[in-house]
Amino acid sequence: MRYAIRLAQRAQQQGEVPVGAVLIKDKQCIAEGWNLPIAHHDATAHAEIMAIRKAGQVLENYRLIQTTLYVTLEPCVMCMGAISHSRITRLVFGATDPKRGAVCSALELTTAPFLNHVVAWQGGILAEECATLLRDFFRTRR
Repeated sequence: MRYAIRLAQRAQQQGEVPVGAVLIKDKQCIAEGWNLPIAHHDATAHAEIMAIRKAGQVLENYRLIQTTLYVTLEPCVMCMGAISHSRITRLVFGATDPKRGAVCSALELTTAPFLNHVVAWQGGILAEECATLLRDFFRTRR
């Protein structure tokens, strides 16, 4: 999670919302990502999506079985859809997102009956550090 936080800081340095993601398989980092919607002119360029895209290329497979995704913020609906469709085994996140979180806050998509893959998850890892990064970012914007 500390590495994901460093990636979130990279996003912040680029003027993006500070969210970072790291995908692990067999105790190795196979992909990473940070928010880039502004730089890429792409609303889908969330940290999770960037990491998932890179991992698919590395593994030459869209199914990312036996992987764990670490992300600094609870994923949104779009990212949870991608996490489920890519068959990520486990999700670990830092701060919750009460307004848009789709794991355990605004929605609970990890147990949605219409999805054909169940993602194990754990939230709250370094939550205060992750939340502080986001709060500080938005405080400077307002």
